[in-house]
Amino acid sequence: MPDLETIVALAKRRGFVFPSSELYGGLAGTWDFGPLGAELAHNIKELWWEHFVKSREEMYGLASSILMPEAVWKASGHLEGFADPLAECKKCKKRFRADEFSGKKCPECAGALSEPKQFNLMFKTENSYLRPEIAQGMFVNFKNVLDTMRPTLPFGIAQIGRAFRNEIAPRDFLFRVREFDLMEFEYFVKESEWEKYFEKWREEIWAWLEKVGIDKKSVHELEVPKEERAHYSRRTIDFEFDFPFGKKELYGLAYRGDYDLTQHMKHSGVDLRYTDSASREKFIPHVVEPTFGLGRTVLAVLLSVYREDGERVILSLPPKIAPYKVAVFPLVSNKENLVSKAREIYNELRKHFTAAFDDRGNIGKRYYSQDEIGTPWCVTIDYQTLEDGTVTVRDRDSGSQVRHPAAELDKYFSEKLS
Repeated sequence: MPDLETIVALAKRRGFVFPSSELYGGLAGTWDFGPLGAELAHNIKELWWEHFVKSREEMYGLASSILMPEAVWKASGHLEGFADPLAECKKCKKRFRADEFSGKKCPECAGALSEPKQFNLMFKTENSYLRPEIAQGMFVNFKNVLDTMRPTLPFGIAQIGRAFRNEIAPRDFLFRVREFDLMEFEYFVKESEWEKYFEKWREEIWAWLEKVGIDKKSVHELEVPKEERAHYSRRTIDFEFDFPFGKKELYGLAYRGDYDLTQHMKHSGVDLRYTDSASREKFIPHVVEPTFGLGRTVLAVLLSVYREDGERVILSLPPKIAPYKVAVFPLVSNKENLVSKAREIYNELRKHFTAAFDDRGNIGKRYYSQDEIGTPWCVTIDYQTLEDGTVTVRDRDSGSQVRHPAAELDKYFSEKLS
């Protein structure tokens, strides 16, 4: 696995991730996805939605507001319980999370540290809060989904959305940031069945890891002890990844019990009980919650798929999430008939797939360039193309090349992507 500096350098050089507001010196804990990173992130979100939502009859999508009133966060317990211990250096005034190192000396200047105090991680606006998690948007819409969709247990409410945390010490590239996207769902079940569905989603997380291209050998389950769990959790498993900076949380799977719906029912005065269609019994469902951070997913994917083969750097991205599915080249750039034919094939392919066109430099360098950004296939238009309509299709991972009719490329790639 590469070191973090290698991935950060590649990400900027090839347009995956840029330091946010770099023109003005940047802002700690913020990053921007560049053209290829935006495409990669979009494809990951789309694949997640397909895997966990679109393919399941009992899952319902949602897109809730980022801004939520203080009453929501008071009911959910975030106003009191969503905090990290902060220690400040009395000499250089830098702040640190006190739970992430031992000792009384500043790790930067060796000055004395203050006694730790609890620091709330939520961003407060003029009259509201930016959400530190996306779960509450699903809980406060629970009744709306019940009334409009008439679901029966078990069922889930899912969304992908932005969250904000006033991190004390953001660091490690995309790992700990102040603004990020979460992919998450709340799965509502009968209390007696929570263990069955906890295990079901545990297995599905492993299936997702394989589908998105994260090295499963670098992922480990951690049973989080009671004293370290979030205030709402009755059981939590962290899926930790072997990042270059240590074994850290990638995903989480939590059993939230009936905490959230009970709290919102109590504070709002609105009945949030579910009515069983058979027995007519009314009760608060319990919740199993898998949580996936998009930025951490992107980072773990890049670390997992990066490899070097002699002079080549290769990102062996699963084709479904690769920014470009195919790149099209004329064999040489100074022959108008080859360039024109290549453009014709490129324009046809991009009706169906994200595609790149490149006629710069020699063909070998173009192949290497596409390998480095993870493009699964390259199509080269040569003199034989003008004679019989076939092109050379090169595979990224094996380097093998085959001739294929240009008119059938749409079908050829569609089958490989299915």
